[in-house]
Amino acid sequence: MRALLVYPEFPDTFWSFKHALKFVGRKATCPPLGLVTISPMLPVDWERRLIDMNVQPLNDADLEWADIVLLSAMTVQQDAVRQILERCKAVGLPVVAGGPLFTMEPEDYPDPDHLVLNEGEITLPRFLDDLNHGQAERCYATDDYADLATTPPPDWGLLDLDAYDSMSVQFSRGCPFACDFCNITSLLGRRPRTKSSQQIIAELDDLYARGWRRSIFFVDDNFIGNRRVLKQDLLPALIEWRRGKRGVPFNTEVSIDLADDAELTTMMVDAGFDKVFIGIETPDEESLAECRKGQNLRRDMLADVRKLQHAGLRVQAGFIVGFDHDTPAIFERQISFIQQSGIVTAMVGLLQAPPGTELYARLKEEGRLLGKAMGNNVDLATNVLPQMGLEALQEGYRALMGHIYSSRPYYERVKTFLREYRLPKAKPPLDWPSVRALFKSVYVLGIRDEGRRHYWDLLFWTVRRRPELLPMAVTLAIYGHHFKTITEANILGV
Repeated sequence: MRALLVYPEFPDTFWSFKHALKFVGRKATCPPLGLVTISPMLPVDWERRLIDMNVQPLNDADLEWADIVLLSAMTVQQDAVRQILERCKAVGLPVVAGGPLFTMEPEDYPDPDHLVLNEGEITLPRFLDDLNHGQAERCYATDDYADLATTPPPDWGLLDLDAYDSMSVQFSRGCPFACDFCNITSLLGRRPRTKSSQQIIAELDDLYARGWRRSIFFVDDNFIGNRRVLKQDLLPALIEWRRGKRGVPFNTEVSIDLADDAELTTMMVDAGFDKVFIGIETPDEESLAECRKGQNLRRDMLADVRKLQHAGLRVQAGFIVGFDHDTPAIFERQISFIQQSGIVTAMVGLLQAPPGTELYARLKEEGRLLGKAMGNNVDLATNVLPQMGLEALQEGYRALMGHIYSSRPYYERVKTFLREYRLPKAKPPLDWPSVRALFKSVYVLGIRDEGRRHYWDLLFWTVRRRPELLPMAVTLAIYGHHFKTITEANILGV
């Protein structure tokens, strides 16, 4: 069999970083980790080829080469998925579909010949065995969770590593919390399951041997979900692995209560973590209680963010507007929190209700669902009928985003962050893409952009106050260009 592994293109969103990647000559932020993990599970005599449509197009010649297509996707990729399915159907090419999109909404996708849902370590072998015996069924699903000790190392050889700005590895699946708008627990459970440190070190050794020196993203939904294993096994192993290594900073997703554990924070920084993404959602206590975000309640989240910044972690964060307890005052409160915190990468979206969540079930019962969740947090669409009214929510959202990603507030927020941040140990090496990004930023942001005065003010301020953070300042200025471009095109309609 010739297996064509296909990953659909992402739309132009905050998380695509497309407008920032142009500065460093990369095509995508991260590779399709699911597909490169599935690849070693396929029969050894199968030929395989990966098409990541964020890196290269899916050509007719690719479809002619293939005997079967393996397609994986997330909700935000659904439009591209439908186009791929139409093309495969037109040439009679069988499609095996899996991943979060198909697992959460299999009834919406009648075109794939086979659905291999939930965790591939369990369902893919069943499908392959039946296929080998000529009796493959349409749908393979399970309520069980995989033992990650059985997960093979990713097939990095399928990738053009130079096309990506970051690599991805996975240590754990599942999250101990139960936020009502999040479908992670329905997909992966509340008991975090982990790989061994030996598995992770083998994956990192493979990447390092291939010459990888840029960042690595631990894609865990909550990296600190199992602190005992982290402290006793993985982090000591990562600290030891890092000795004598160049570059390779790590980043991941954590909950805000990391700030309560100084030992764990220090170990993460010593292991090479320099960025964490946190779901802050809202500074409003009633809205946090409403969505069951208990880990964020009754705490000074501004102080927590600052504590992590002082430790050497750049905090990125997600924010949501549109909770039932939100009033029109929430937009100014969000602006104030974001600006004071120095959270430069602030991903603010309208509340969405994905299938499989408690929020979806509640709103369906109340008759307040407006179609499907799009998985895209950078436009005015939501499938939730908000208590404050849809027009008021959208208008407030426009004002919020127009403020935080206009030049002056954005660059002021970068300064706030740089005042608090301590440079981590895992410094990225100075390479040609970094130098190229600097010169391109001077031309695009320092000469052509209408906010050029703020760009030069940031650079001169950094040289005077925190010269060691000048590369960081340039990077964040480039991020701002991306965020502003997306905000103007998708939200403000400029």
